[in-house]
Amino acid sequence: MTSGRGKRIALHLVLVWAVAVGVMPVLGFGLVLGAWSGGAVEAALFLALGVPLAVGLLTAAAFPARNVVPWCDGLPRRVGWAVLVLALGTVGVLAGVAAYAEGVDLGSAGTRIVLTGLPYAVAAALFVPDRWVRSGALAVVAAAVVYGGFLGPAQARQQQEDADVARYREHPELLHLGTPPPGMEVARATVGPAVFGVDYRPVRPDVPGYVGLTVRRPFTPAPRCPEPAEKDVTCAVSEGGELRSVRRFPGGGLHVTLVRHHLGAEVTVASESLDEAGLRRLLDSLHPLSDEEMERLTRDERITLGQ
Repeated sequence: MTSGRGKRIALHLVLVWAVAVGVMPVLGFGLVLGAWSGGAVEAALFLALGVPLAVGLLTAAAFPARNVVPWCDGLPRRVGWAVLVLALGTVGVLAGVAAYAEGVDLGSAGTRIVLTGLPYAVAAALFVPDRWVRSGALAVVAAAVVYGGFLGPAQARQQQEDADVARYREHPELLHLGTPPPGMEVARATVGPAVFGVDYRPVRPDVPGYVGLTVRRPFTPAPRCPEPAEKDVTCAVSEGGELRSVRRFPGGGLHVTLVRHHLGAEVTVASESLDEAGLRRLLDSLHPLSDEEMERLTRDERITLGQ
């Protein structure tokens, strides 16, 4: 590629980029504003005015390349070239918008405006009869696909997970977990500003059972049985301060609740399927929620923020 020819091609691509940067954000904003304020009719009217303007400016941008790009050597061909560049570039912009909607980082608002012109410049480069220019354009397309389709979404997911973990860790004094009873697993965990709740359920979905664990800031100096005593409820507090409450149901069913203080928090476990010994073992296994456990809960989407 000669120096003069290379300069004309570079000027041509820069002009295409500049036209796209100047026109396409305005056209996109106008379409959104028109659809929001006037509906489909006003949006279609704005599109009918904006597209010919974009085609006309792109046609003008093709003029310096009339001697180096065969598609631009005559006005009718330049118009056809402009329509194709507009169509291909818009596909690239829409792909970028979709990636951005999925959380892919595309920089600041100014950077995103600058990037708006890139798909159109790449589309124009594909029409340049030079293998190095076309190879460069294809390399840009490949890089955009890799980043927008794989690296960017993975980075966005990791950033979201890190942000979620940071919010979950705002009250570490509540984040204590018990080892799941045999045959059970953590089905859901909810983190609130004053309470951490965990639901344990059987690993097999066809097996009934439930255990609830709640860790909260203590509202009373020590667990106390309700007064007056409830019917069909047996309640007692041990010398160590652990509350044991058993509600009996018609037919022989039991709802067992144990409450104790643990490192400045009040911990409650309750179940109708796990006996008192199993609940006590769960309480005895309390430990701070580890990074590995937090990562697993976050990855499996089994932890959420509560009120």
